[in-house]
Amino acid sequence: MSLTPAQMLARWRLVLGEDAEAQGIGTGGDAQFDRVEKLIGFLFKPADANDGKDGKRPPKDRQGGQGDSQLTVPDWVDQVRELFPHQVKEVMERELINRRGIRELMEKPELLEKIEPNLDLVKTLLTHKDLMNEKTRGLARKIIEQVVQELKQKMKLQVESALTGAIRRDRHSPRKVYRNLDLKTTLRRNLKNFDANTGKLLVDRLFFYAAERKNRPWHVIVVVDQSGSMLESAIFSTVMASIFYELPSLRTSLVLFDTQVVDMSDQVGQPVDVLLAVQLGGGTDITLALQYAEQLVREPKRTIVVLITDFYEGRSETELVTQVREMSEAGIRMIGLGALGYDARPSYNKQTAGKLRKQGMDILVCTPERLAECMAQIIRG
Repeated sequence: MSLTPAQMLARWRLVLGEDAEAQGIGTGGDAQFDRVEKLIGFLFKPADANDGKDGKRPPKDRQGGQGDSQLTVPDWVDQVRELFPHQVKEVMERELINRRGIRELMEKPELLEKIEPNLDLVKTLLTHKDLMNEKTRGLARKIIEQVVQELKQKMKLQVESALTGAIRRDRHSPRKVYRNLDLKTTLRRNLKNFDANTGKLLVDRLFFYAAERKNRPWHVIVVVDQSGSMLESAIFSTVMASIFYELPSLRTSLVLFDTQVVDMSDQVGQPVDVLLAVQLGGGTDITLALQYAEQLVREPKRTIVVLITDFYEGRSETELVTQVREMSEAGIRMIGLGALGYDARPSYNKQTAGKLRKQGMDILVCTPERLAECMAQIIRG
């Protein structure tokens, strides 16, 4: 679509922002560009102390023909839905959540209903859940439930496949499951059928590994840091724990911690309840959390402790190193995650994590599927 010089100039005004007015670059009075500029300005212009309380713009007038009209967050949401395509709308709504209108979001369920449920919205709801009134809290729970279930369905197939395919290499099974095919043994046992004339190997019997039996289940203890910086990883960890819980070959415990420890194992199959119980902030006592996890261990050599934390310990680092060494020496397999998710940006204490790696803890920053593969390797031995 060809643009007139005035329209092109108006687009540059939208890109460059309010400062472009000083150079004579404006929207030219075009009503559509004025509306878009107003919405973008509302999103990115710094807010004053009143923003987020009444949802209104700062008293300082905007330039560029905006007049005296003032946008509220609900007005903004309605207009964005009208003017922008779906993908752009989602990006702008995420910015809205990050930048302004938080209190209004928490207090007005009719506004929450208009926003596309996504991970960023869930993080905002969990971070500011104390601002919710009773009606909004009920809607927020439904939004969190929807996003959690979508995450779970995305993760479940590959995670379950990796773990249920964790196989014992010391015996074979009559069950013909392709993913458990023992190719090396199959080739070796059928070498007698090799046809030199055709150069083909005729296979008259296939050999399969046996799946891990459930009479001695592996115990997975998921230990989750409640600090605000770990919130996204905590969401993924809670969903992962609920997937583990549904596998008959695993016994799953879930522990949340800051300077205290809360055992959520009785709710591990209810990730929404767990997330709504998360109390962000406070200090961090990783050592205490691992000490508690150690108390849950019954069979060290069939136990995996998955620690999700930024590794910034609130007490002596020496005590943490000693605790990890003692658990590793007892035969407990230790996995430490600086971040868990698909787009997680890890920010963790690499120096401390490096010391724990030397004591036997595997340190990862990974997707849920990669974590499942790591656990499967441990189970397979």
